[in-house]
Order: sequence, then C-alpha cells, then structure tokens
Amino acid sequence: MIEPPLQLPHAPLPAYYRDEADHARYVRRIFDETAVDYDRIERAMAFGSGGWYRRQALARAGLAAGDTVVDVGIGTGLLARQACELIGEQGRLIGVDPSPGMLAQVDLPGVELRAGRAEELPCATGEADFLSFGYAFRHVSDVDAALGEFLRVLRPGGRLLILEISQPAGRWSRAFMKFYMRRVVPTLARVVARERGSAELWRYYWDTIEACIPPEEIMQAMERAGFQQVKRHTDLGVFSEYTAVRP
Repeated sequence: MIEPPLQLPHAPLPAYYRDEADHARYVRRIFDETAVDYDRIERAMAFGSGGWYRRQALARAGLAAGDTVVDVGIGTGLLARQACELIGEQGRLIGVDPSPGMLAQVDLPGVELRAGRAEELPCATGEADFLSFGYAFRHVSDVDAALGEFLRVLRPGGRLLILEISQPAGRWSRAFMKFYMRRVVPTLARVVARERGSAELWRYYWDTIEACIPPEEIMQAMERAGFQQVKRHTDLGVFSEYTAVRP
C-alpha cells in the first residue's frame, strides 16, 4: 500500500536540515538547546505583552472555567500559564511537547506533562474540552496527521485554538517584519541569551513564517480534518488565531 505524501506546513529549508527526518531532529535539538533562553527572549521581543495577548486569544476561543485542556507544543508553558488562570482550580491541563529541554522549563504546579508529537498525541480519544497549539504549527511534519489527532483528542463540541504568526499583507509591512524578526531579534538574542543557538532559533523562526502555507490553506486543512465553524481572527495583521469546533 502506498503511503500518502506528508502535508508539510512549509517547503523544506536546506539551510537548516537535509530532509524531513532530519527536520524533526533539528527542531527537537534547537529547542532543547535554547529552552533556557526562550522566555527571556520572548519577553524582550514582545515588549512584555505576550501574556496579555495569549489570555485574550484563549478567552476569544471559548476557554472556560473547569475545562480540560490539552496544550500541544507547550514549550516553556507561556500559553499554558494563561490557560490555567482561565480554567481555575476545577480545570485540568495536560501539556505535550517533543522537547525534553522545553518540558524541563515548565513551572506550573498541577499541570501534567507528557512527551509527544502533534502527529501522535499521547492522549485518550475525547480527553479534552479544549485543545491549544501555540506558535508551533510551522514545526510539524504532517499537517493532516496533526489536525487528525487534534480532532480525535477533542470531545464532541470541543474547541480548537491554533495561534500562529502570519506574514503581513502589505509589502512594506512584510519587509519591516522580516528585518525585525531576522535581524533585530537574533541580535537581541545574542545579547540576552546564554546559549549560542538562540540567535539561530529566531532566524529559523522567521524563515518558517516566510515559507509557511497561507492562512487559507491552513483553514482548508482544518476543514479537511473534519472540524466545523473554522474561523480566523487577526491582530495587528500578523497574529493569527484559527478556531474551530469538533462536531
């Protein structure tokens, strides 16, 4: 039987890895090596506004007190921290990430951490009321497989939130964002980081944004996976919130 081709979120980037197998190894390595710097650089890059925005995005997507949340690509816990505040003591949060280095940086009492990939989640079918995926869509190896897992893990009526950074529509806005993300942020990373690879991570971050499939294709993939009420909300023309409901 012929396996269907992988639905990649972006074309291969040979400046960083050779093939898709090498891609998965590269992503895990670069996040493992730079995990200790991630929060510090993110705060500087976003001028301290990241937490406020994440909380607003979660609320807009319908996260409620008492929900069971699966946060895929939990990283250091930046999105999960805001989710925990919204779900309260009666809620439950499960964080999944393939990077042991990132998981080691999570400091959220009561949160259950599981090692795993978006394409093969270590979660039971229907386990979650809400599934979040923050700024990691560009790092998966198979868009359709990941979205299929999100659908499986959500209960009927469960909600999905995918946060991503998209390229601005205007030419000058794109040029400014590219300069900021590929020049200013890596320079900032070299100043405040402990690990040498942190500047490389943030260059890679922009290159994946630039190469990523457009928002329309992301929404089509969500619908193809079986999600309904697929919508996209944007802030400042670059912060994309994709939401949907499991039927």
